[in-house]
Amino acid sequence: MKNYFYILFIIFAFSQLFGSQQIEVGIDEKLGNNIPMDLQFVNSKGDTVQLKDVITKPTLFTLVYYECPGICSPMLTEVSWVVDRVDLKPKEDFQVVSLSFDPNETPEIAARWKKNYLSSIKRYFPEDAWTFLTGDSASIKKLTDAVGFYYIPEGKDFTHSFALITISPQGKISRYIYGQDYNQFDVKMALIDAESGKTSPTVAKVLQFCFSYDPEGRRYTLNITRIIGTLMLIGVFTLVGVLTFKKKRMNKNKELI
Repeated sequence: MKNYFYILFIIFAFSQLFGSQQIEVGIDEKLGNNIPMDLQFVNSKGDTVQLKDVITKPTLFTLVYYECPGICSPMLTEVSWVVDRVDLKPKEDFQVVSLSFDPNETPEIAARWKKNYLSSIKRYFPEDAWTFLTGDSASIKKLTDAVGFYYIPEGKDFTHSFALITISPQGKISRYIYGQDYNQFDVKMALIDAESGKTSPTVAKVLQFCFSYDPEGRRYTLNITRIIGTLMLIGVFTLVGVLTFKKKRMNKNKELI
């Protein structure tokens, strides 16, 4: 068990070391950081709003582009599924905010997709409990940088990943939730943590070092090269430690003789 934690610690240490390099596509967690709440965006009604006036409750925040042909639509469908079932009251206990990182998308597009996802929710869900935003490229970049969300434009599309980000009413990044299926209990606990401003690092922080985002398959795949490199370094450190220990032991035996 001690060896397991030793290896995990080494992997985590290297994940922090190499994680300082900015990634091109994916998510670099910014737990505990505050997003710039004074940024302005445009909602689905065409009104210009500041984030501080939008994020007033524990928030499930998603970065998407509404006409995405890939993962955005199924993931927002999954978000609508989980908020339909989470044991919290929408607008009173939590809210959802989605922002398009495509500066070419309009409030009209946002309104159409908002109507689509709200119609799939069966329980009472106030319209203003899920805000759909659009914005200019400068504001979008400031916010995506603040939450560590990196993507690459490819023609009219984008190569990107996806995560649910919980944000406190004060704008503090509380947690990142990954995966293609969301557990309603996990989401509830993440929102409760966001209410109190707690940050919740997950095993995903270590796992992110072991996985790389695959733009072609639009999913995370095991990064064998990185893992092998890390294990080799662990082996070198272990060998150096063993040799050092043996040398000290031999010197001690010589002194006794």
